[in-house]
Amino acid sequence: MNTAHSDPVTLILVSLLIILSAAKLGSIISNQLKQPLVLGELVAGITLACCLCPCLQSSLNNDAIQVLASLGSIILLFEVGLETNLKEMAAVGLKSFWVACVGVICPFILGYFLSGMLIPDLTSIAKIFMGATLTATSVGITARVFKDLNYMHKTEARIVLGAAVIDDVLGLIILAVVSGIAINGNLDIASVGLISLKAILFLGLSLGLGFLLAGKVIKVLSYFKTPGLKLSLALIACFSLSYLAAQAGLATIVGAFAAGLILDEIYFKDYDGEQSVEELIKPISYFLVPIFFVITGFQVDLSVFANQEVLIAALVISLAAMLSKLVSGWAFSGSGLNRLIIGVAMIPRGEVGLIFASAGKAIGVIDDRLYAITVIVVVLTTLIPPIILGKLINSNNSLQRHPEGAKRP
Repeated sequence: MNTAHSDPVTLILVSLLIILSAAKLGSIISNQLKQPLVLGELVAGITLACCLCPCLQSSLNNDAIQVLASLGSIILLFEVGLETNLKEMAAVGLKSFWVACVGVICPFILGYFLSGMLIPDLTSIAKIFMGATLTATSVGITARVFKDLNYMHKTEARIVLGAAVIDDVLGLIILAVVSGIAINGNLDIASVGLISLKAILFLGLSLGLGFLLAGKVIKVLSYFKTPGLKLSLALIACFSLSYLAAQAGLATIVGAFAAGLILDEIYFKDYDGEQSVEELIKPISYFLVPIFFVITGFQVDLSVFANQEVLIAALVISLAAMLSKLVSGWAFSGSGLNRLIIGVAMIPRGEVGLIFASAGKAIGVIDDRLYAITVIVVVLTTLIPPIILGKLINSNNSLQRHPEGAKRP
């Protein structure tokens, strides 16, 4: 017997070879086209679904790869939490809060009603999940555009980044509520209230106890000069809260996000000479996160694109997804800010929308049609806004340098 073929690890190795090679090729192409890397990885997964023979396709659907993909989504939300500064969020003020609220409410309502109108046989929970998916905003994509154009210091950028983080927190709570309803099979006010309370209590308690205990525990352990301790502590916090979130009936990514918020770098000040937690996590992220995105694209059932109903629904919902975020730029009173920049910057769904869709598919709420629609929405809302935003920022900068004879947009 050939032991190479009897060893289950060889199948996983072949799968990882294909996935990581495709992910890197896709990200290289996206980078050359000045597009977010996530777009290239997503398209790479869709391409693999078209090109691979059935034998290799089945190897990418094995349980071990699915576990690695799930770990990728957990690490991704952990990173988002690490990059989020609660003090900076609070300093942005009510403008970010109102932008975030409008950026959640409008997409949710439009997503719910439009999906039901365009695909009449959807269940109520599927329509709710579609609405919840549209509430997402990608902090990473928007921040990258602002950074590339040296716009991070502007008030509009601070409002958008603060709103995008609040938006994701609200979206994660909605995701937790909707997932809980889907799992429990109930859609009554009592269930919604209970799950909402559990989500808020989990976030409140985990953040409260985390901020209270994290510094003390990390300081005590700093006396043990053990290599890799800092990274291990970070992963223990991430996996512990992810597990507890799941035990509370919430999505694991809610716990991962909370863990990232808790682990402020100041707690590790006694770990001399080591990289920051964000830097230590990056190699793990570079390995696991692309697996998540490639598998997300790979799981799109391409046969649904032959369905005219699905294509029309995808285009209509994509347009609604853009317009419903655009109006958030006018969510607050006052003047002197470019509201169009704020609205357009809130549009990208990116990786967060994909995480919502994957969570819905994992628990059986989102079928192949809705999953394909979501991927199209993510692609369009990831690809188009950065192009428009770049033109708006360059135009705004030009008007500020030469205000005479021109009106502010």
